[in-house]
This record gives sequence, C-alpha cells and structure tokens, in this order.
Amino acid sequence: MALNSKIIIHLMGLLLLCNGFFMLMAALVSGIYEDGVTLDITLAAIVTMLVGVMSMFFTRAHKKEVKRKEGYIIVTFGWLVMSVSGMLPYLFSGAIPDVTNAFFETMSGYTTTGASIMDDIEIMPEGILFWRSLTHWIGGMGIIVLAIAILPLLGIGGMQLFAAEAPGPSADKLHPRITDTAKRLWLIYFSYTVAETILLKLAGMSFFDAINHSLATLSTGGFSTKNASLAYWNDQPLIQYIVILFMFLAGSNFVLSYYAFKGKVQKVLKDEEFKYYTIFVISFTVVSALVIYFKANVPISDYQPMVLGHAEAAFRHALFAVVTVITTTGFVSADFTSWTPFLTIFFFGLFFLGGSAGSTAGGIKVMRHLLIIKNGLLEFKRTLHVNAIIPVRYNNKTVKEHIVYNIIAFFVLYMLSFIIGALGLGFMGLDFDSAIGGAASSLGNVGPALGSLNPLSNFNSLPTIGKWWCSFLMLLGRLELFTVLILFTPYFWKKI
Repeated sequence: MALNSKIIIHLMGLLLLCNGFFMLMAALVSGIYEDGVTLDITLAAIVTMLVGVMSMFFTRAHKKEVKRKEGYIIVTFGWLVMSVSGMLPYLFSGAIPDVTNAFFETMSGYTTTGASIMDDIEIMPEGILFWRSLTHWIGGMGIIVLAIAILPLLGIGGMQLFAAEAPGPSADKLHPRITDTAKRLWLIYFSYTVAETILLKLAGMSFFDAINHSLATLSTGGFSTKNASLAYWNDQPLIQYIVILFMFLAGSNFVLSYYAFKGKVQKVLKDEEFKYYTIFVISFTVVSALVIYFKANVPISDYQPMVLGHAEAAFRHALFAVVTVITTTGFVSADFTSWTPFLTIFFFGLFFLGGSAGSTAGGIKVMRHLLIIKNGLLEFKRTLHVNAIIPVRYNNKTVKEHIVYNIIAFFVLYMLSFIIGALGLGFMGLDFDSAIGGAASSLGNVGPALGSLNPLSNFNSLPTIGKWWCSFLMLLGRLELFTVLILFTPYFWKKI
C-alpha cells in the first residue's frame, strides 16, 4: 500500500500554522514589554505560517485517511518540523544566534526536557522567554493531540495519531470520539495552567514569572525565567509548595483529573498506578529528607531565611527534588548532587522512574515498572506450576500477554538506548558522571543531570555533536522509543 505523502505534508502545514499562531502570542508579549524583539518574532511567525499555508495549499487534494504508518511518520516528523520552525524566533532575534544551540533549546522545549544552553537567562527579552516557555506548553500534552482536536475540520479521523503520540503504554479514552478526548485533556491542561498562574501571582511572583512557570510546570518542562530556577524563591516556601502541587498533578494521569472533576473520586483512589505514584513520592521524600537533615551537612544559611527552620527546609527541598525528578519537570530548588554520594545515586535512579502513563511526564512511567515487577514476581509461581496460566493483573483486570511483552521490550530498548546514549557522550569526551547523567536526563526528559551537567549548570559545555546527540535522545524519549525507532527499520518503508 502506497504511503499517503500528501496527508503527511498537509498536516505538517497545519502544525506550522499552529506554531506560527503561538509565535504571534510571544510577539504580543514582546510588544507589551517593549523588549526590542517584537518584529523579529513576528517575522518568524509570518515565515512559519507562510510555509504552512503553502504546504496545505499544494496538498489540498489529499486522500483524507491516516493509517498507522502515516501516523508514526506524522508524529515524528511533526516534532522535527515544529522544532526546526520553533528555533526561528531565537535565530531572528539573535537571542541564540547559533543553529545548533537554537535547535537544542527548541527540542528541549517541545520535548519538555528543560535542559538549556543559556548561560544567563535573565538578560533574555521577555518575548523570547515567553516563547521558550510556550514550546514546553505546546509539547506537554502533545502537539499532535492538539492537531487531533481540530482534525474534524479537515474530515480526518485521528485515532492513529493518538495511538502513536499518547504518553504511556495505553491511551485511556474519556469519550468514544478521539477528538472529544483531546479537547477534554486540553481543557484540563489549560485550566490547571490558569489556576497555577493565579496562585503563584497571589503567593508573590510577578505575573510574567507566574505564567512562565505555570507553562513549564504543567508541561513538566522545567524552563525558568531565573538563572537559579526555583531556588530564586527559597525564602518564599509557599511558592515552592504551589509548584510542587502542580508538578505532582502534571505527573499523574490526566484522565484521573477528569474523573475527579466529574466527582468519581473513588475511581482515582482505586487506581493502582496513582496509588503507587503517591507512595513513591512520599517514601522517597522521607528518605531524602532524613538524609538531608542528618547527613547532608548543608548549613541552614544556604537555604536562606526559613520560616520553620532547618527541618522544614530539609523536608521541602527533599519533596521538591523528588517530585521534580519523578515527574521529569527539572526545576531546581537546590543541587541534589551535593547532598551526599548516596542521594546523588538515589536521584540518578529516579531519572528512570518517570511519572504516570497519560501524564506529561517523561521516563519509563510508573505503570510499566509495576507491570514488569508483577510479571517478574509471577515468574516464581510459573516456575513451580509449569502448566498453570497465571496472568498479570492491573486494577483487578487481566493484562493481555502482548501488552506485557510490549512493556518488557520497551524496558530493554530503553536501557539499551541509555547505554548507547552514554557511550556516545563518553566517546565525545565527557567524564563518566556527565555521560551517564546526560544520557539518562535527555532520554527521560528530566533536565538537570550529573557531573558538569548538574542542576546548577547547563548543557552549553557539550560539544556541538553532543548537543545534536542529546536532542535526538530527547525526541526518542518523548515519543516513547517505538514511534521514532520504527522509522529506522527497513520493513517499515516496504510497500505492502
């Protein structure tokens, strides 16, 4: 069966139109703050939208059908097209004049990784900072899901796209029609963003900082408007607790938020993944807080003035670090790599956990870990009872065997990708800590890493090829491996 290339190009044009529209929003912010780059961002928007309109015009006579093969191509190339066009505001304004750095920053934004090459964020124009945060927000719920919400205008069904893009091992639908699902998810996403912006403003942030951090929180991105990230507000605990709350919500399944708003709280509380996600956050925080309090040797002055003293500071920084790493947000309130070797290794391990399936978080995801562990434990029973059929159960339902195989395959591929990613960075000259930290952080879309890429540093020290390599790892991790890797298989491109 021939590839429907016209629909692919047509949808690339549609994504470019959407991207251009968001650039105009950044240009508006730039104009309000009179930061001197309004025309540059507007020009980037015009170029992006013009290419989008031309792409749609010349492919208007396309066959309105998206099969699974086209779905994978649209998702992967969609992210690349968005990233290439998304770096235009940086290049046109001169904020990031280098193509490699601009692409890295943009890919980090759309994949919600939050790793940055900017040495001084605070000197950047407001319009550029807002655009930087918007790339997070667009990528958070998925630029493809956004497109699905408006595909009915084109008369196209979007189930194939949702299957390829939806984060996690399963796309739990809220409504029989996939477009309605996308709209509901975006409504929740938007509502949370507005709510956090209001709360942060009331807690003492400026409106500009509040909206930027809200865009980065709900997308579990981590770009901040301050060089010190959330450590800038270490003397304002309420701000950090608000961010922690919304990071936790962003790292949970958005479908559960929908159920909660509908009054189906029991469905949320009984969800196995949410239960363990919460248990992990609490237990890991307790461990971290105790180590920080008794072993970390961090003077209380380093925390700046604290309302409740050292114990509260230890708890808050532990909770913040655990939530920001598990949800792969990447905000920083303190450098966890300086808290003792035990906690450095501890947090490195959390790079691989990830948030919930159906969240904006990266990583392997809690659900996959649960099913792998359950299946592993059941192997003991299967060894003793060879002829017995002992299925894996999740939320009191039997998990189909092919899903378990898929998850095991994903885990193996993920670890192989991490090892190859780390070897690549090591080959480029990075030390051991920086290589394994950079690979795990990029693949898991975490943001801060270890060694020279620690939470108080950035990725600007990477060699040019290292930035492109990490950009690829970010895309690979954000699209959950299979969506990207399948394009490298020869049988994918064979005509059926």
